[in-house]
Amino acid sequence: MTLDKARDVVDTAFTRTEKRGLSYENAFGGATSFMRRTYTKDLGGFDLAVTGVPFDQAVTHRPGTRFGPRAIREASTLQTFDPPYGWDGFDPLGECAIADYGDMPFDYADVRAVPGQLQAHIAGILAQGCGAITLGGDHFITLPILRAHADTYGPMSVIQFDAHSDLWPDQDMDRIDHGTMMYKAVKLGVVDVTRSIQIGIRTECDDYVGMPYIDARTCHEKGTDWVVGRIKDRVGDHPAYVTFDIDALDPAFAPGTGTPVWGGLASWQAAAMLRDLAGINMVGGDVVEVSPPYDTTGATAIAGAHVAMELCCLALWNKRNG
Repeated sequence: MTLDKARDVVDTAFTRTEKRGLSYENAFGGATSFMRRTYTKDLGGFDLAVTGVPFDQAVTHRPGTRFGPRAIREASTLQTFDPPYGWDGFDPLGECAIADYGDMPFDYADVRAVPGQLQAHIAGILAQGCGAITLGGDHFITLPILRAHADTYGPMSVIQFDAHSDLWPDQDMDRIDHGTMMYKAVKLGVVDVTRSIQIGIRTECDDYVGMPYIDARTCHEKGTDWVVGRIKDRVGDHPAYVTFDIDALDPAFAPGTGTPVWGGLASWQAAAMLRDLAGINMVGGDVVEVSPPYDTTGATAIAGAHVAMELCCLALWNKRNG
């Protein structure tokens, strides 16, 4: 970390001329793009785009995740001075080009239009040859995002970190609900359950529709190495999407979420699992359900920013030194 540079550097989200490199702005000032990356809609020359979807009209309990992308971006300013820890020297900010694509615009009063708009939004990123990491927003947003990815890659392997399976049966494919999105993704054929898995589950589900899961207690008892081994065996080298609901973490580590459940993953467990997944063929991902109004400490947004950075590392790991 070069502290003296902060005296002369500010607002690199707008002024940066290089697509790569760390940032040394004061964490408490300046334009808060994700990891101080360039705000741009032109993804030529970029490897990965981070975008926000501030949508929370599909929640079953507490709203507030519309403020998640903004809070995650602000929290990410704590990480811009050094390469992420634990990645064997890999510096995704220095070796690869990451853009902040900004947030998806939508009419908050026209909820039915959002799924199609979001699918098109992500498709527009993929069409420019970039991978997409999305900051939510509630967990419904993963369904249209998966549909966009499936249009490019075919049925996706999904690695879902979550307290809930989101497999409530719902035959109305146009109904918008964060508790049914994975059920619909499976039924619509955009997820390949034979190559997918859910991690950290700790709520009841009557029918997993073929989706395997490792519950939170098993994660605690078997350990992170065992869990990662099962994930890699399941996913193989198939194009994979990682969706991380922040309520996968125990409320002690992430209280700012809409439907918290006790007995969840510790932050160190999540960090170890994400880092040890390096090498999977991850083509996209998201972190969702960060609800800042329910966490005055900002700890949940900090956790969300770390997850988002780990997802960037996973997406770019196979491109390192390229």
